[in-house]
Order: sequence, then structure tokens, then C-alpha cells
Amino acid sequence: MKTERTFLGVPLVRPKVGFFELSSCEGCQLQILNNEASLLDFLSLVEIVNFREGMKEKSNDYEIAFVEGSVTRRDEEERLQIIRRNAKVVVAMGSCACFGGVNQLKNRFNDLEWVKKEVYGDYPIESRRAQPISAFVKVDLEIYGCPIKKEELEKIVTKLVLGQEINHPNYPVCMECKANENICLFDLGEPCLGPVTRAGCDSWCPTNRMGCWGCRGPVPAANLKQLEEIVEQRNIPKERLLDRLECFGGFAQAAQEMRDKLKGGE
Repeated sequence: MKTERTFLGVPLVRPKVGFFELSSCEGCQLQILNNEASLLDFLSLVEIVNFREGMKEKSNDYEIAFVEGSVTRRDEEERLQIIRRNAKVVVAMGSCACFGGVNQLKNRFNDLEWVKKEVYGDYPIESRRAQPISAFVKVDLEIYGCPIKKEELEKIVTKLVLGQEINHPNYPVCMECKANENICLFDLGEPCLGPVTRAGCDSWCPTNRMGCWGCRGPVPAANLKQLEEIVEQRNIPKERLLDRLECFGGFAQAAQEMRDKLKGGE
């Protein structure tokens, strides 16, 4: 007789899931495979039917689709539409899928034809503005980070399976940094987006003495004006702050406004 899987007495139904990649480094998918200690437990929660990086077999019969990467070509947009039609739940996985990620850095150049020429020479290739997947399809859930934090993914998948509500932290990385008793990177003369970036990474970068680059996007009600004041007080060039604000796309609008001010000499 087959034993029914339960969690705290609640019957578990293993949903069929697929993992897909668009324009990306596939580092978020690799994070899943890297977590050997809990990989088998994770696999027991879901039935993976499509995961090019981890298996040869594939099926389009899935309920939950995890999509990594940004949209930079027409065929990716078309593929994304098919994924959306097949899935009951679409999850944007990682900064590229959520905000455009590192790929969107090319959007700063007004002439994308020039960008293609510089990168690919005369080799013919289609490449347009990098955009998050939410620009083309309805996204039901976002998992932030570059790459995603594997422990966070496992918690979210567990809640999906159990039908529990999923809430992301609504406080900044600074709170996790203080909890980890880290030295403030500003005190070391380094710029950091911790005061305005959504927590959930357990202050991954600051704990390793690297200022936050904002890969998880802005915390609700992010006080960017105060961040600018902190940077000025510490005599850190605003260009260094801009480098971070522009990197992953989550702060794209704020970065553009700041750059416009710098150009205007304000």
C-alpha cells in the first residue's frame, strides 16, 4: 500500500514543475543543484518534469513554471507566452527575470545597434532591450536575488506545496546586517545599497565585506534621498553609487533620475 506523504499531518500533493531559462547565466538554476544537503528533500516536494540543466527528459505538462532570465529576443517572448499558457503559476526566479538583471545594463545606451556592433562585430544577431518577464506575461510570484538564495527557494516551494501564503521581507538588508553583527560598510568607505534593498539574503554580501549591490530590488518605501545624503557625508562619489543602482535593474528609475541630475549639474 502506498503511503501518503504528509507535512505536520497535512497531505502533500507533489505539483509538476518546470524550470526554464531565457537570457541568463543559469546561475539561479545551478543554485538548486548545488544544495546537495537538502536536494533530495526538495525533490520529494515536487515532481520536476522539465529542467534542462538537470535532466534530459522533458514534458510540457507542468503546473508551476520557474523562469530564469530576461527577455532580449522575439523568440524568448514567444516561448514565454507558451510557458504562461501551460502553467497555472509562473514564478520569476532571480534578478534577471524580476528586473532585467545585469542584462539590462545595455539599455543605458540609446543606440542598441551600436551595442551589437561593439559586442558582436558583423555577426548577425537579434538583441533588443532587456526586460523582465512581467513586461510580457502575468507573474504570480517573484524570487529575488543574483543568484537566488537556495534556502529561500526551498522555503517558498514548501509553502507553495502546502498552499500557504508567501510574504517577502518588507525591511532592508541593514536589519539583517545588524543582526549578523557586521561592521557597516559605509564606515569602511564602501558604498552599500543595504539601507534601501529588500532583505531576505541574510546580508549575504555585507557579511563577506562587500557592499550590497541591490540585486533583490528596493524595499517598500525605500528612502533613496537619505541614501544620497549618507553617500555625500562619507565623501563617496555618486558615480560609485550609480554603478550599484544601475546594476540589476531594480533601481533603474531612481538611477536614471540621479544620472539626469548629475548631467544637469544639480
